[in-house]
Amino acid sequence: LIIKTEFLPTKCRGYMLPLSQVFWLAGSLLIIGLASVVNPTIGWRWLIRIASIPGILLILAFKFIPESARYNVSTGNTAAALATLQSIARMNRVAMPEGQLREPPKERRGRFKDLIHPKYLRTTLQIWIIWLGIAFAYYGVILASAELLERDLVCGSAAPALLDSSNGSEEIHSPCHCHWFGPAAYRAMIISTAGEIALNPVNILSINLLGRRLSLCITMGCTALFFLLLNICTSRAGVVGFLFMLRALVSANFNTIYIYTAEVYPTTMRALGMGTSGALCRVGAMVAPFISQVLMNASFMGALCLFSSVCIICAISAVTLPIETKGRALQ
Repeated sequence: LIIKTEFLPTKCRGYMLPLSQVFWLAGSLLIIGLASVVNPTIGWRWLIRIASIPGILLILAFKFIPESARYNVSTGNTAAALATLQSIARMNRVAMPEGQLREPPKERRGRFKDLIHPKYLRTTLQIWIIWLGIAFAYYGVILASAELLERDLVCGSAAPALLDSSNGSEEIHSPCHCHWFGPAAYRAMIISTAGEIALNPVNILSINLLGRRLSLCITMGCTALFFLLLNICTSRAGVVGFLFMLRALVSANFNTIYIYTAEVYPTTMRALGMGTSGALCRVGAMVAPFISQVLMNASFMGALCLFSSVCIICAISAVTLPIETKGRALQ
């Protein structure tokens, strides 16, 4: 994402970066389809082995991805930057623009203390809060989807009682009381996952018309609302519909914060800013299972209120960010 951001012109970033969500969606749908075939036949261990193959291929593909010309120039390596631009010009069958690359004063690479320098301290802290909250909500929705489809936790009904252990099935003796997903559950997961692309056109328009901060505030506020709507006693189709909208909203949140974080920091700090934000994102992902799979079974409404509260905090953090990056050139 950072490399793509540094290659794209300012006017295209708000349109092209959210389109990457199409490929994320394709991977999500592929793993659900794969799980529906592999899990009941050869087991979840084989699912993990098969799912790791694209990652191995990606490592091999890194060799063919060019280094950012902007990064090379910022570190004084103008020869490498020129070679990259010439390669792109040849690939597109166009002539290089007239003029020469000027080597700027060599800048040191970003350090962690630059992120918490008074100039960026408030921005950094608010971005970290937003990243943590978005990941918490995103993985919370995914895990809650499985929990809601596996057990009827809505309408105040208890989880289904375990079957008599006399049949000796592996499912009954499992200390986790896990249940196999049936075809209907996989179909519902596919439908709700498809929601990740549903709001993409609206998200692209809002990012470019309303700006990054207001757009993120609105989608985070709607995410909080739809978490609470999950408590409404409705049909299975209604639950799938709410999950569909939640997946659409949390996906829009990720689109916007990715763009904002990549735009707000200068080139020397961009990778560091994205990296530390990604680390906070993993913290949110680690906490989410304790809420969506543990607390949700103990207090369904309590879990939903917690998810909703975190989203509201993120919405406030988004709208009060000190810098709006809409139309702002990369530093």
